[in-house]
Amino acid sequence: MIKKIIIGCDHLGRGLKDSIKEHLISKGIEVNDIGVNSDDAVDYPDIGKELSEKVQQKEYERGILVCGTGAGMAIVANKFSGVRAVCVNDAYTAERSIASNNAQIITFGALITGAPNAKMYTDIWLSNDFQKERSGKKVDKINLLDE
Repeated sequence: MIKKIIIGCDHLGRGLKDSIKEHLISKGIEVNDIGVNSDDAVDYPDIGKELSEKVQQKEYERGILVCGTGAGMAIVANKFSGVRAVCVNDAYTAERSIASNNAQIITFGALITGAPNAKMYTDIWLSNDFQKERSGKKVDKINLLDE
């Protein structure tokens, strides 16, 4: 099980981010919350960049980003070489994002996914591992696209 994680959001995702953070802390996971912590409008690419760089540099094994739809944050995170991010809206995607795609970052849309489901999807994602023997070759091909 992951011992520490990084989490961030824009102003639209703050409430959901806070719920996920509290849930993770209650499970004994150390959470680095890079914000935001107010309702002041921010540009989601700034938060997505900060978190994705830390995952890319292997300061964190996994991260969670929250914005209005989750799509924008996923696009930002996927711009970073070696980083794979998936917008999660259901339990199956939560599982397969790590098992098949080795996604280090998941994103949520606070306007789409409620806190109970986001917490459940996060637990599923964190309780699964990459199935390298089955999907390693495919992820290697994805990583070649970074070059």
